[in-house]
Amino acid sequence: MNKISVFEAQKLFQKTFGHPPVRLVRAPGRLELLGNHTDYNEGLVLALAVDKYLHIASSPRSDGRIEIVTSAFPGREKFPFDRLKKNPAAPWADYVKGVLDQLRRRGVHFGGFNAAIHSSVPVGAGLSSSAALLVATALTIRQLHPFRLLGGRRTTPPERDAKGNLPPFTAAERLELAKLCLAAETQFVGLQCGLLDQISSLFGKAYHAMEIDCREHTVRHAPFVGEFAIVVCQSGVPHELAAGEYNQRRALCDSATKKLQAKALRSVEPRYLSANKSSLTEREHQCAYHVVGEIQRVIFGERALRAGDFAQFGQFMFQSHESSRDFFKNSCPELDLLVELARAQPGCLGARLTGGGFGGATINLVERLRLEEFSCAMTAGYERLTGRKMTPLRCEIVDGAE
Repeated sequence: MNKISVFEAQKLFQKTFGHPPVRLVRAPGRLELLGNHTDYNEGLVLALAVDKYLHIASSPRSDGRIEIVTSAFPGREKFPFDRLKKNPAAPWADYVKGVLDQLRRRGVHFGGFNAAIHSSVPVGAGLSSSAALLVATALTIRQLHPFRLLGGRRTTPPERDAKGNLPPFTAAERLELAKLCLAAETQFVGLQCGLLDQISSLFGKAYHAMEIDCREHTVRHAPFVGEFAIVVCQSGVPHELAAGEYNQRRALCDSATKKLQAKALRSVEPRYLSANKSSLTEREHQCAYHVVGEIQRVIFGERALRAGDFAQFGQFMFQSHESSRDFFKNSCPELDLLVELARAQPGCLGARLTGGGFGGATINLVERLRLEEFSCAMTAGYERLTGRKMTPLRCEIVDGAE
């Protein structure tokens, strides 16, 4: 575990509740390499779990109440374990409550607990701090009140070994947790997202990219090893995805799918889309064009990774951003500027927005030998043109939540 982040979670718990925690869990943030807004269209995505973690320190309590605190926001959120209602003063707690709600719907029994949350996953930067919180919450309950989910329902709970450790998750169990966390976000929080973020946090593998098939719900790992680094550049423009833009794009994709008489945009071939353009509105066609093309880029991008052709992969990244900017229209001037600044750097092979868009960050594929040169140039260029300070963030590819 990241020692600094773990220590901060433990320290916050001790300060808040007056005693050390009993359990600790972590969930990593994720980066979307390719596959922008393809997940809820039953498409393909290439993603990474990265070394920015959300930790939850916890202990059970016997009075049936839940009390949670986070280092990101002031105050505490307190509520009975059987009264899961939104609190407009603490919207961050909706993610915790949403997971608890879904666990109860699946027959999982749990009681009260105290929890302290500390995260090094940047909020609103496109690394999915929300999915990390959802996943870490599910893992916390599993540690405090062991459960196993299969087929959407609770089954025989796992047993601890002699050291008090629970057995590792099977792939089927990880998928069940991902689906549960997705349901929490769509039904309780209200963001109509796909499975990308939750699966990425749970199925990450060090030094590998994940190819996630969002129709078949399968994950393949492709080696991501070379003299290249993954660098995140934050625009300083926070994206508020639940505010409506994300849901509007999904609605456009859904309406295009219906008019094309397809099961999902995953089923639509580029030639078929072109032949039936007249049946769609301009915005429906633009969104469908982006998604259909993006799925193709994921297919060819994975082939490039397996062949070790990072130069070609970088070109797919640039193409992906151009499609997001021109057709899906989920970029913003600051993200476009970051990509163009990166394109001008000799050590950068590819750059694009990552995550939902409408702000957030870019992901950059950079030669390790030119990493410092790249970072300095990006920092200076962005501040000169926007007046905003920006420090590029290097990310390592890590294993999934535990």
